[in-house]
Amino acid sequence: MPTLVAKPPQGGGWSHEVKFDGYRSQIIIDAGRARIFTRRGLDWTSKYRDLAAAAKEMDVQNAIIDGEIIVLDENGLSDFAELRKAITRRQHDLYFVAFDLLHLNGHDLREMALEERREILAGVIEAGGRIQFSEALPGEANAIYHLVDKAGLEGMVSKRIESKYVSGPTNNWLKTKCYTTGEYELLGVERERGKPAFALMAEPGTRKYVGSAFVSVNREMRERLWKRVQEHAGPPPKNMPKRPATQWVKPGIKARVKHLRGEEDLRHASLQDFWDE
Repeated sequence: MPTLVAKPPQGGGWSHEVKFDGYRSQIIIDAGRARIFTRRGLDWTSKYRDLAAAAKEMDVQNAIIDGEIIVLDENGLSDFAELRKAITRRQHDLYFVAFDLLHLNGHDLREMALEERREILAGVIEAGGRIQFSEALPGEANAIYHLVDKAGLEGMVSKRIESKYVSGPTNNWLKTKCYTTGEYELLGVERERGKPAFALMAEPGTRKYVGSAFVSVNREMRERLWKRVQEHAGPPPKNMPKRPATQWVKPGIKARVKHLRGEEDLRHASLQDFWDE
Protein backbone atom coordinates (compact mmCIF):
# COMPACT_ATOMS: atom_id res chain seq x y z
CA MET A 1 0.00 0.00 0.00
CA PRO A 2 1.61 3.28 -1.11
CA THR A 3 1.98 6.20 1.28
CA LEU A 4 0.31 9.49 0.32
CA VAL A 5 2.76 12.39 -0.11
CA ALA A 6 2.36 16.01 -1.19
CA LYS A 7 5.06 15.92 -3.90
CA PRO A 8 6.61 13.09 -5.96
CA PRO A 9 10.09 11.91 -4.90
CA GLN A 10 13.01 13.45 -6.75
CA GLY A 11 16.16 11.90 -8.19
CA GLY A 12 17.00 8.52 -9.64
CA GLY A 13 16.10 5.17 -8.22
CA TRP A 14 12.35 5.65 -8.69
CA SER A 15 9.87 4.34 -11.25
CA HIS A 16 6.67 6.32 -11.87
CA GLU A 17 3.28 5.02 -13.05
CA VAL A 18 -0.23 6.40 -13.48
CA LYS A 19 -2.43 5.99 -10.39
CA PHE A 20 -5.56 4.34 -11.73
CA ASP A 21 -8.93 5.06 -10.13
CA GLY A 22 -10.38 1.60 -9.57
CA TYR A 23 -10.42 -1.44 -7.29
CA ARG A 24 -7.06 -2.80 -6.13
CA SER A 25 -7.20 -6.53 -6.87
CA GLN A 26 -5.11 -9.66 -7.12
CA ILE A 27 -5.32 -12.37 -9.76
CA ILE A 28 -4.31 -15.88 -8.70
CA ILE A 29 -3.82 -18.43 -11.46
CA ASP A 30 -3.37 -22.06 -10.35
CA ALA A 31 -4.51 -25.60 -11.13
CA GLY A 32 -6.03 -24.57 -14.46
CA ARG A 33 -8.27 -21.82 -13.10
CA ALA A 34 -8.09 -18.14 -12.26
CA ARG A 35 -9.53 -16.32 -9.25
CA ILE A 36 -9.69 -12.60 -8.47
CA PHE A 37 -9.53 -11.25 -4.91
CA THR A 38 -10.23 -7.81 -3.47
CA ARG A 39 -7.76 -5.87 -1.34
CA ARG A 40 -9.51 -7.23 1.76
CA GLY A 41 -9.22 -10.82 0.56
CA LEU A 42 -12.77 -11.36 -0.71
CA ASP A 43 -13.17 -13.72 -3.67
CA TRP A 44 -14.90 -11.65 -6.37
CA THR A 45 -14.23 -14.02 -9.25
CA SER A 46 -17.96 -14.31 -9.97
CA LYS A 47 -18.20 -10.51 -10.28
CA TYR A 48 -15.29 -10.42 -12.76
CA ARG A 49 -16.19 -13.38 -14.96
CA ASP A 50 -14.73 -11.99 -18.19
CA LEU A 51 -11.47 -10.91 -16.58
CA ALA A 52 -11.09 -14.27 -14.86
CA ALA A 53 -11.60 -16.00 -18.23
CA ALA A 54 -8.92 -13.77 -19.79
CA ALA A 55 -6.51 -14.54 -16.95
CA LYS A 56 -7.07 -18.26 -17.39
CA GLU A 57 -5.82 -17.97 -20.97
CA MET A 58 -2.45 -16.50 -19.93
CA ASP A 59 0.53 -18.68 -20.83
CA VAL A 60 1.58 -19.47 -17.25
CA GLN A 61 1.30 -22.51 -15.01
CA ASN A 62 0.57 -20.44 -11.91
CA ALA A 63 0.94 -16.81 -10.92
CA ILE A 64 -0.06 -14.11 -8.45
CA ILE A 65 -0.52 -10.71 -10.13
CA ASP A 66 -1.13 -7.39 -8.36
CA GLY A 67 -3.12 -4.69 -10.14
CA GLU A 68 -6.18 -2.49 -10.45
CA ILE A 69 -9.57 -3.22 -12.02
CA ILE A 70 -10.84 -0.20 -13.92
CA VAL A 71 -13.39 1.01 -16.45
CA LEU A 72 -12.57 3.81 -18.91
CA ASP A 73 -14.63 6.86 -19.82
CA GLU A 74 -15.02 8.30 -23.32
CA ASN A 75 -11.67 10.10 -22.94
CA GLY A 76 -9.80 6.95 -22.02
CA LEU A 77 -9.46 7.85 -18.32
CA SER A 78 -10.32 5.47 -15.48
CA ASP A 79 -13.78 6.34 -14.13
CA PHE A 80 -14.48 5.16 -10.57
CA ALA A 81 -18.08 6.40 -10.64
CA GLU A 82 -18.89 4.05 -13.55
CA LEU A 83 -16.98 1.08 -12.16
CA ARG A 84 -19.77 -0.36 -10.00
CA LYS A 85 -22.24 -0.12 -12.90
CA ALA A 86 -19.81 -1.85 -15.22
CA ILE A 87 -19.32 -4.74 -12.79
CA THR A 88 -23.05 -5.53 -12.82
CA ARG A 89 -24.02 -4.47 -16.34
CA ARG A 90 -20.98 -4.07 -18.61
CA GLN A 91 -18.44 -6.81 -17.94
CA HIS A 92 -16.96 -6.25 -21.39
CA ASP A 93 -15.83 -2.75 -20.33
CA LEU A 94 -13.64 -3.93 -17.43
CA TYR A 95 -9.85 -4.04 -17.60
CA PHE A 96 -7.21 -5.34 -15.20
CA VAL A 97 -4.09 -3.13 -15.18
CA ALA A 98 -1.21 -5.26 -13.84
CA PHE A 99 1.70 -3.54 -12.10
CA ASP A 100 3.46 -6.23 -10.04
CA LEU A 101 4.15 -9.97 -10.00
CA LEU A 102 4.51 -11.83 -6.70
CA HIS A 103 4.68 -15.44 -7.89
CA LEU A 104 5.29 -17.21 -11.20
CA ASN A 105 5.42 -20.91 -12.10
CA GLY A 106 6.31 -22.09 -8.62
CA HIS A 107 8.78 -19.27 -7.85
CA ASP A 108 8.26 -16.63 -5.14
CA LEU A 109 9.41 -13.33 -6.67
CA ARG A 110 8.79 -11.00 -3.73
CA GLU A 111 12.49 -10.85 -2.75
CA MET A 112 13.46 -9.72 -6.24
CA ALA A 113 13.89 -6.04 -7.11
CA LEU A 114 10.81 -4.25 -8.43
CA GLU A 115 12.33 -3.57 -11.85
CA GLU A 116 13.14 -7.28 -12.28
CA ARG A 117 9.63 -8.38 -11.24
CA ARG A 118 8.06 -5.89 -13.64
CA GLU A 119 10.31 -6.96 -16.51
CA ILE A 120 9.10 -10.55 -16.05
CA LEU A 121 5.48 -9.36 -15.72
CA ALA A 122 5.66 -7.40 -18.98
CA GLY A 123 6.85 -10.56 -20.72
CA VAL A 124 3.82 -12.66 -19.72
CA ILE A 125 1.14 -10.10 -20.69
CA GLU A 126 0.04 -9.95 -24.30
CA ALA A 127 -0.67 -6.49 -25.70
CA GLY A 128 -4.21 -5.49 -26.60
CA GLY A 129 -6.04 -7.77 -24.18
CA ARG A 130 -8.30 -7.27 -21.19
CA ILE A 131 -5.29 -7.67 -18.91
CA GLN A 132 -2.83 -4.86 -19.53
CA PHE A 133 0.60 -3.89 -18.24
CA SER A 134 1.02 -0.61 -16.34
CA GLU A 135 3.84 1.06 -18.24
CA ALA A 136 6.40 3.21 -16.44
CA LEU A 137 6.23 6.90 -17.35
CA PRO A 138 9.48 8.31 -18.75
CA GLY A 139 10.91 11.62 -17.59
CA GLU A 140 11.56 13.64 -14.45
CA ALA A 141 9.09 13.29 -11.55
CA ASN A 142 7.79 16.89 -11.50
CA ALA A 143 7.28 16.90 -15.27
CA ILE A 144 5.37 13.62 -15.07
CA TYR A 145 3.17 14.99 -12.29
CA HIS A 146 2.42 18.11 -14.36
CA LEU A 147 1.35 16.02 -17.37
CA VAL A 148 -0.72 13.65 -15.20
CA ASP A 149 -2.51 16.63 -13.66
CA LYS A 150 -3.19 18.28 -17.04
CA ALA A 151 -4.57 15.00 -18.39
CA GLY A 152 -7.17 14.90 -15.60
CA LEU A 153 -5.77 11.74 -14.01
CA GLU A 154 -6.09 10.98 -10.31
CA GLY A 155 -2.35 11.07 -9.68
CA MET A 156 0.85 9.03 -9.92
CA VAL A 157 2.56 6.26 -7.97
CA SER A 158 6.34 6.28 -7.48
CA LYS A 159 8.20 3.08 -6.54
CA ARG A 160 11.81 2.39 -5.61
CA ILE A 161 13.15 0.25 -8.44
CA GLU A 162 15.27 -1.87 -6.07
CA SER A 163 12.48 -2.47 -3.53
CA LYS A 164 11.19 -5.90 -2.55
CA TYR A 165 7.47 -6.63 -2.40
CA VAL A 166 6.22 -6.04 1.16
CA SER A 167 2.57 -6.43 2.18
CA GLY A 168 0.94 -3.51 3.99
CA PRO A 169 1.85 0.20 4.06
CA THR A 170 5.31 1.10 2.76
CA ASN A 171 7.41 4.18 2.02
CA ASN A 172 8.99 2.37 -0.92
CA TRP A 173 5.75 3.08 -2.81
CA LEU A 174 4.51 6.68 -2.73
CA LYS A 175 1.33 8.13 -4.24
CA THR A 176 1.00 11.77 -5.24
CA LYS A 177 -2.55 12.88 -6.00
CA CYS A 178 -3.70 15.76 -8.16
CA TYR A 179 -6.18 18.43 -7.12
CA THR A 180 -9.48 19.46 -8.67
CA THR A 181 -12.23 21.96 -7.83
CA GLY A 182 -15.94 21.37 -7.42
CA GLU A 183 -19.12 23.13 -6.31
CA TYR A 184 -20.73 22.17 -3.00
CA GLU A 185 -23.36 23.45 -0.58
CA LEU A 186 -22.31 25.10 2.68
CA LEU A 187 -23.77 23.43 5.80
CA GLY A 188 -21.96 25.53 8.38
CA VAL A 189 -18.63 26.77 9.68
CA GLU A 190 -16.62 25.20 12.49
CA ARG A 191 -14.83 28.04 14.23
CA GLU A 192 -12.94 27.62 17.50
CA ARG A 193 -10.60 30.14 19.15
CA GLY A 194 -6.95 29.37 18.46
CA LYS A 195 -7.72 26.81 15.77
CA PRO A 196 -8.15 26.97 11.96
CA ALA A 197 -11.70 27.46 10.70
CA PHE A 198 -13.35 24.82 8.52
CA ALA A 199 -16.36 25.01 6.24
CA LEU A 200 -18.60 21.93 6.38
CA MET A 201 -19.64 20.95 2.87
CA ALA A 202 -22.46 18.88 1.36
CA GLU A 203 -23.55 17.54 -2.01
CA PRO A 204 -25.67 20.18 -3.80
CA GLY A 205 -29.36 19.40 -3.48
CA THR A 206 -29.10 16.40 -1.14
CA ARG A 207 -27.27 18.23 1.68
CA LYS A 208 -25.36 15.02 2.35
CA TYR A 209 -22.20 15.82 4.30
CA VAL A 210 -19.04 15.07 2.30
CA GLY A 211 -16.32 16.61 4.45
CA SER A 212 -14.76 19.87 5.62
CA ALA A 213 -12.67 22.46 3.80
CA PHE A 214 -10.01 24.69 5.35
CA VAL A 215 -11.08 28.34 5.19
CA SER A 216 -8.01 29.69 3.42
CA VAL A 217 -9.62 32.70 1.71
CA ASN A 218 -8.26 36.21 2.31
CA ARG A 219 -9.25 38.36 5.30
CA GLU A 220 -11.88 40.37 3.42
CA MET A 221 -13.57 37.20 2.17
CA ARG A 222 -13.38 35.56 5.62
CA GLU A 223 -15.17 38.54 7.18
CA ARG A 224 -17.81 38.39 4.44
CA LEU A 225 -18.21 34.66 5.10
CA TRP A 226 -18.71 35.15 8.87
CA LYS A 227 -21.33 37.83 8.19
CA ARG A 228 -23.16 35.61 5.68
CA VAL A 229 -23.14 32.68 8.09
CA GLN A 230 -24.65 34.79 10.88
CA GLU A 231 -27.33 36.18 8.55
CA HIS A 232 -28.26 32.67 7.35
CA ALA A 233 -28.07 30.90 10.72
CA GLY A 234 -30.22 27.78 10.88
CA PRO A 235 -30.66 24.40 12.60
CA PRO A 236 -28.19 21.54 12.04
CA PRO A 237 -29.03 19.22 9.12
CA LYS A 238 -30.87 15.99 9.88
CA ASN A 239 -28.72 12.98 10.82
CA MET A 240 -25.70 15.22 11.29
CA PRO A 241 -23.70 14.30 14.42
CA LYS A 242 -23.07 17.05 16.95
CA ARG A 243 -19.96 19.14 16.27
CA PRO A 244 -18.56 21.64 18.77
CA ALA A 245 -18.16 25.32 17.89
CA THR A 246 -20.19 24.98 14.68
CA GLN A 247 -22.48 27.66 13.29
CA TRP A 248 -25.02 26.00 10.98
CA VAL A 249 -26.62 27.82 8.05
CA LYS A 250 -29.85 27.52 6.10
CA PRO A 251 -29.78 26.03 2.57
CA GLY A 252 -28.81 28.40 -0.22
CA ILE A 253 -25.08 29.09 0.00
CA LYS A 254 -22.87 27.47 -2.62
CA ALA A 255 -19.09 27.21 -2.50
CA ARG A 256 -16.15 26.29 -4.71
CA VAL A 257 -13.73 23.88 -3.04
CA LYS A 258 -10.29 22.65 -4.07
CA HIS A 259 -9.65 19.02 -3.04
CA LEU A 260 -7.80 15.84 -3.92
CA ARG A 261 -9.02 14.22 -7.13
CA GLY A 262 -10.38 10.69 -7.02
CA GLU A 263 -11.67 10.70 -3.42
CA GLU A 264 -15.24 9.79 -2.48
CA ASP A 265 -15.29 12.48 0.22
CA LEU A 266 -13.33 15.71 0.51
CA ARG A 267 -9.68 15.30 1.50
CA HIS A 268 -7.04 18.01 1.87
CA ALA A 269 -9.77 20.47 0.88
CA SER A 270 -9.74 24.28 1.00
CA LEU A 271 -12.50 26.84 0.44
CA GLN A 272 -11.87 29.00 -2.64
CA ASP A 273 -15.04 31.09 -2.92
CA PHE A 274 -18.76 31.18 -1.97
CA TRP A 275 -21.97 32.81 -3.19
CA ASP A 276 -25.76 32.76 -2.73
CA GLU A 277 -27.54 30.16 -4.83
